[in-house]
Amino acid sequence: MKKLSTLTIAASLALAVAPVWAQKSASQSIDEYREMLQDGNPADLFVAKGEDVWKQKRGPKGASLEKCDLGKGPGVVKGAFAELPRFFADTGRVQDLESRLVTCMETLQGFNAAEIAKTGFGKGEQKNVTALAAWISSESQGMRFNLPQSHAQEKMFYEVGKRLFFQRGGPHDFSCASCHGEDGKRIRLQDLPNLTKNPGDGIGFAAWPAYRVSNGNLWGMQQRLNDCYRQQRFPEPVFGSDATIALGVYLGVNAKGAKSIAPAIKR
Repeated sequence: MKKLSTLTIAASLALAVAPVWAQKSASQSIDEYREMLQDGNPADLFVAKGEDVWKQKRGPKGASLEKCDLGKGPGVVKGAFAELPRFFADTGRVQDLESRLVTCMETLQGFNAAEIAKTGFGKGEQKNVTALAAWISSESQGMRFNLPQSHAQEKMFYEVGKRLFFQRGGPHDFSCASCHGEDGKRIRLQDLPNLTKNPGDGIGFAAWPAYRVSNGNLWGMQQRLNDCYRQQRFPEPVFGSDATIALGVYLGVNAKGAKSIAPAIKR
């Protein structure tokens, strides 16, 4: 009888806690998985490399990038990432972090910007651009995004980015908004943030660059947007194109006030 009572109690307890176990969503499990990985985020290796590349004297001119102006003055890194993309008077265009870095690599170090733009992600100097983006973004961790919108081109890029975000096309008639234009959407086990508004700290725009566990590499925003176009079966955009930068402006302005956690870690 004692054994029977013990089994009955155990079974009752199991039935009582089962609903609690079932309440844990797939997204909560993924969040726990990411949290476990955060202490050993491989992006830290890219951060260390990026700082080293920034200070190295390289290229045909044998110069470092320590005089590169990312929007807050030559050599100022801290806080710059939280205000990009933005308009730069010396190039006369709106640039994001990666395209701005390539400009500095050309003007300060003598590299060929067009050649870097044609190089595949993760190859040649593109690897250094990604590492630099990882370090520079890490210097703004915890800072809130506040992209400038005072220049006419910055305002125009926001509007163009908005149109591109909702533009449907390709064989599946997809747009960015197909996945990221409403609350409560998901793909497989992944919740999809609504990027038409501020999704919150460290979500969406505020998490890139990020280390992708699925392919064991760090991706900058340029590669992330390029891959979105690929998944939509659109022609993939050129590195540093006005289209990708405009999308970055749209997402960044919508993320105003969100804290950056870049470089983050992603599935």
